[in-house]
Amino acid sequence: MVTEVELLLESGEVEPLGRIVESSNGAVLVRVTLDEDSRLAIHKPVALERPLWDYPDGTLAGRERAAYLISEAGGFGVVPPTVLHEGPWGLAATQQWVGEPHTAPDLVVDVVAPGEVPEGWREVLRGETPEGEEVVVAHAVEPGVRTAAVFDALINNSDRKGGHLLRINGTVWGVDHGVSLGVEPKLRTVLWGWAGEPLANEDLTRLERVRDALSEGDLAQRLSALLTADEVAALRARADHLLVDRRHPLPLPGWPAIPWPAM
Repeated sequence: MVTEVELLLESGEVEPLGRIVESSNGAVLVRVTLDEDSRLAIHKPVALERPLWDYPDGTLAGRERAAYLISEAGGFGVVPPTVLHEGPWGLAATQQWVGEPHTAPDLVVDVVAPGEVPEGWREVLRGETPEGEEVVVAHAVEPGVRTAAVFDALINNSDRKGGHLLRINGTVWGVDHGVSLGVEPKLRTVLWGWAGEPLANEDLTRLERVRDALSEGDLAQRLSALLTADEVAALRARADHLLVDRRHPLPLPGWPAIPWPAM
């Protein structure tokens, strides 16, 4: 079922407002308008994507859409509404902007001095600045962040930077999922605080929903237009494995566990 927001993002008129200069794949801030309603969105045209040797099939835009479909199927609620839209540069992933454009979101991951880690947060990594000052990468432990960590394990996210997680009015959102859903295991994230610990019951239920949607619903069919058959099969295998193991994964040997930069 298509929601009103998805319909607007799919069918509305796209007005470019500005390029996101930090983006490596041509993200553009746009306003999408349909009838009397309009929303800000991040627009990522396929034409502006850089080829990636380890993601040779499909498009990053298609993976952004696939991540949203999986998030919705499981009830993760991590990915903002994301559609494919024919815009000024051709086909693009268009994702609803969450929060206020001029208000910084609350941080759930941060780089701080060792003595300044917020109470209750979990340290992930210690390092040094170019000036030699010791710093710590740490993240919050609230349920929304933990659910995002499970979602990343499910979609095999290879680039979960701290800046890709936003807390808006108490809800934790994750953005930028273009380099995910590959076949080879390559989880790379800043959310290692629960590594090896049992999964929360609520997240096990979400995983079960995705597994059931792949087997009995139409999720596999919808994903088949966005991913290869091997990638859909790998998604199903990861869901099965997480449900059998029932634990947060550990970092993979031979693969960098933390993205660069971490934020």
